[in-house]
Amino acid sequence: MSELLANHDVALVRAANPGPYTLDGTNSWIVGRAPAWVIDPGPALDAHLDAVAAQVRERGGLGGIALTHDHPDHADGVPGLRARFGGAAPVAAARGDVELLLAGGDRAGPLEAVATPGHAPDHLAFVVGRIGFSGDVVLGRGSTLLLPDPGALAGYIDGLRRLRARRLELLCPGHGPLVEDPAAKLDDYLAHRLERERRVVAALEAGARSVDELLATAWPDAPAELRRAATVTLAAHLDKLADEGRLPAGVERPQLWPPPRGET
Repeated sequence: MSELLANHDVALVRAANPGPYTLDGTNSWIVGRAPAWVIDPGPALDAHLDAVAAQVRERGGLGGIALTHDHPDHADGVPGLRARFGGAAPVAAARGDVELLLAGGDRAGPLEAVATPGHAPDHLAFVVGRIGFSGDVVLGRGSTLLLPDPGALAGYIDGLRRLRARRLELLCPGHGPLVEDPAAKLDDYLAHRLERERRVVAALEAGARSVDELLATAWPDAPAELRRAATVTLAAHLDKLADEGRLPAGVERPQLWPPPRGET
């Protein structure tokens, strides 16, 4: 992996915050030189931020910080990283009190933003040449959590298709290993999400109405530690069916609000 990143002049610093939602930890990416940009500083862990700052200094200083989204495991390190460089570096994100407020198609330094909602309404991916930085919209391993914001699932599918159309050579995810075949990965993610929808619809047609019944049919493979994530994602699927007029009456809706921010 290090050789492949070196060939693309990208550096990775992985935070020591592993878990069922963060996999091996949050990936912070450093791109460009004189100055460099950091994508997702990660959690507010001093050792991690020191390592990110060291990589940035090797590249000639900090030009800015870009957030794929503002969940704590990606964004809590922003103040600490800025402080290590005198506090002047601009922050670019889709929402919040930032210097550069971005939408799909906007640029920040060397980065082009691609709107990829679903895991969070403010979620962006970033593209530099033929490399994509996917945050939590595509992980290096497994599938991602979808939060039931309005239009979340439809927006998520559209975002995957936008990334697929970019014909990327490499995906650098927010968690997990590099994705060396982005087209295949994105196709798998699209197929996986549509298959989940098919299972939810089949369960509803068979008479399932409770959350437990729907999870048993549509997410039988979800381990216990990820059941909450599956339940939240089920809510996004039910919202989509309701928006399309395809949700039968009497379906129990998951009561999980506020959503598990900071979880993948």
